Amino acid sequence: MSLSRLLWMSWLLIALPAAAGSLRVETVVSGLEHPWALVFLDRDRMLVSERAGRLRLVVNGELLDEAIAGVPDSFVRAQGGLQDLVLHPRFAENGWIYLSLAHGKADANSTRVVRGRLRDQTWIDNEVIFTASPLKDTPVHYGARMAFLPDETLLISVGDGFDYREQAQRLDSHLGKIVRISDRGGTPPDNPFIGQPDARPEIFSYGHRNVQGIVLDRDSGRIWAHEHGPRGGDELNLIRAGANFGWPVVTTGVDYSGARVSPYTSLPGMVDPLLEWTPSIAPAGLALYRGDVFPDWRGDLLIASLAERSLRRVRLSGDRVEGEEILALGMDKRLRDVQVGPDGAVYLLTDEPDGAVLRVTPAADTTATAPGRGSAW
Repeated sequence: MSLSRLLWMSWLLIALPAAAGSLRVETVVSGLEHPWALVFLDRDRMLVSERAGRLRLVVNGELLDEAIAGVPDSFVRAQGGLQDLVLHPRFAENGWIYLSLAHGKADANSTRVVRGRLRDQTWIDNEVIFTASPLKDTPVHYGARMAFLPDETLLISVGDGFDYREQAQRLDSHLGKIVRISDRGGTPPDNPFIGQPDARPEIFSYGHRNVQGIVLDRDSGRIWAHEHGPRGGDELNLIRAGANFGWPVVTTGVDYSGARVSPYTSLPGMVDPLLEWTPSIAPAGLALYRGDVFPDWRGDLLIASLAERSLRRVRLSGDRVEGEEILALGMDKRLRDVQVGPDGAVYLLTDEPDGAVLRVTPAADTTATAPGRGSAW
């Protein structure tokens, strides 16, 4: 990496001061076992996935005692279990909910996506729409984040399986990729590698390690994603169809042993990240803010992190990163997901055996119409 790029990255970290004392954090509900993803079904109901294999419903700020019945089995080990949740763009009409999960067994598992509907507290009409190939024997690096595009196709991140990182550069494997499928599981005819010999037709972009956040800016059509590096080298990328994002040929991270993964931090034909984090912050959730509660944040990205235990705001100007700040939450918790609620507040999931849904508003906020209730943090 060039000296000028290093200086620019350093400037980003000081460009925006942390807003100490300006935020209020409330507990909506607790008692969730390693919650992984949160989706708002409407203003009064939240659906939360627990990595342990359960879906939980929060109604009017109360966590229902019984988990959703009929949820498909998942492979629960290490990083495996139930993972992301997204709603079909026409959810109000068709009721489809999309769920990613680890599927299989210890010596043969992969990232899978199903869709289903809720009837009362039961998952019904379950359909398997994608299973990553090849299978692997590691219980880590599933990716599993999802986002719908305006044409109602679905992006799904698939991790590299940790021990299979070289497959991130192979087009005959889903590992280390972002794939794009139809809402029913078919392959869109305009995917970038359609018709290419020995290429998986679902692949949208490649050279990824473990994408743990992906979001569409519906105003511009830009697709933002972040991914974990090893020891350092976490990345924020602007995703393009057919692009190679370099892993493991290009990275600023090093292996956990301290050995270099690659001598290259940039190469022709491979896309450089717009933002990097070393040491690793372990970015785990991503949202684009379009609400009214924080007007200064409109159009910016919010990133939840596990290792840094932080919520970061990344200020954008078009397709450029203008700066970032660590938002002062006044707590020390691993954060798994971040979502913008229908009320414009920011919602977080804590990654703990007794995990919680948190609601973030300005410190002076007196809003009493939140989807959840609870005590101040």
